[in-house]
Amino acid sequence: MPSIQPVVMCVMKHLPKVPEKKLKLVMADKDLYKACAVEVKRQIWQDNQALFGDEVSPLLKQYILEKENTLFSSDLSVLHNFFSPSPKTRRQGEVVQKLTQMIGKNVKLYDMVLQFLRTLFLRTRNVHYCTLRAELLMSLHDLDISEICTVDPCHKFTWCLDACIREKFVDNKRARELQGFLDGVKKGQEQVLGDLSMILCDPFAINTLALSTIRHLQELIGQDTLPRESPDLLLLLRMLSLGQGAWDMIDSQVFREPKMEHELITKFLPMLMSFVVDDYTFNVDQKLPSEEKGPIPYPSTIPETFTKFLQEHRIACEVGLYYILHITKQRNKNAFLRLLPALVETFSDLAFSDIFLHLLTGNLTLLADEFALEDFCTSLFDGFFLTACSRKENVHRHMLRLLLHLHHKVAPTKLESLQKALEPTKQSGDAVKELYNQLSEKLELRKPSPAQVVETPSMELTLPTVPTPASL
Repeated sequence: MPSIQPVVMCVMKHLPKVPEKKLKLVMADKDLYKACAVEVKRQIWQDNQALFGDEVSPLLKQYILEKENTLFSSDLSVLHNFFSPSPKTRRQGEVVQKLTQMIGKNVKLYDMVLQFLRTLFLRTRNVHYCTLRAELLMSLHDLDISEICTVDPCHKFTWCLDACIREKFVDNKRARELQGFLDGVKKGQEQVLGDLSMILCDPFAINTLALSTIRHLQELIGQDTLPRESPDLLLLLRMLSLGQGAWDMIDSQVFREPKMEHELITKFLPMLMSFVVDDYTFNVDQKLPSEEKGPIPYPSTIPETFTKFLQEHRIACEVGLYYILHITKQRNKNAFLRLLPALVETFSDLAFSDIFLHLLTGNLTLLADEFALEDFCTSLFDGFFLTACSRKENVHRHMLRLLLHLHHKVAPTKLESLQKALEPTKQSGDAVKELYNQLSEKLELRKPSPAQVVETPSMELTLPTVPTPASL
């Protein structure tokens, strides 16, 4: 009876436990199921994982799509990028809020969502599922849902890491706290490392850890200290390593921390520090009065071991890429061009990942004036982007995004050759074609109209005849 139905639904909503028989009746009727309150649906879902999965699945797809749209956004900026929104702002997103409401205080449903996220992360290797894992827990934390927060062993660790992500830096006090959680994993409870590694695999966590690592390295140079002598730096690397090893750990079900590469600390990081020192000495040399020998050129070669580290060591590669983002943000063209060739081949193509290219294209807007130089464009486009453009569609898209933003800075002849190189193929997706059409339209508008080209004014100035005083 439709007129009485709302009353019945309201009564069911307030029942702590709806009789099983009635739940089955609701489940069997699509309209009744649609009309019943989320409180009733929770009771249905907790014993019906497949139905719950059908409800959650479109939300998870929407979440991944939103993240990918942000990475390919048409706005290129240093100030507003993928990592700009604060954790609290991100948790207000539609998907996180809907999932939070669907779960309520139901531990069983929360566990099911976590299981979905783990499964999808394993199946796709998509790290945005790790972000959602952390955001969901912190969203329940914001609502003080102790029923769930107290049983999730990652709660306090995630809460502490969330504060670091907000500041985009891991300070000493929080570093000690995080270390305490990691050291406190007891024998027999190692499985929690799988969840902790997923929390640390969240790109927002990796970003915070990598930025903190670069900052620590700069501080160590000022203190004349080696990386191996800094416990704070070693902890950052330990967490980076745990985060980057998340997929392998969950896949193999072997729950132990990855071994720290000794050479990363004794060879790779000191090498990065030596690049910073090269910059300092070059800048000082420039300020000294020039003598007979002329100006000292900027070091242009990179040690072969640096390239090798970027190819073979995941953590070295991650830290190396963040160092390159750092020097680009500092508008350090010399250092950028020196290290750029090392990016062509990196560990599992990390230099061509969406997150790195999103950040790099944003930072390159600070070097906008350099795009007028042939050498700079050749190194950047021919030497880096175009090496992967044909085999990786995402690189094609990021390169088009960059040119849409900076095409007016690029020399016309270079722009023409780039336009030809970037022409979509039959296999190209709609997004690439759309971006290419936008670029073509912009370039068409910049071309002078034929009428203007024909009527170029002559450079001779004809002087008007002025009557001379004699003829007056």
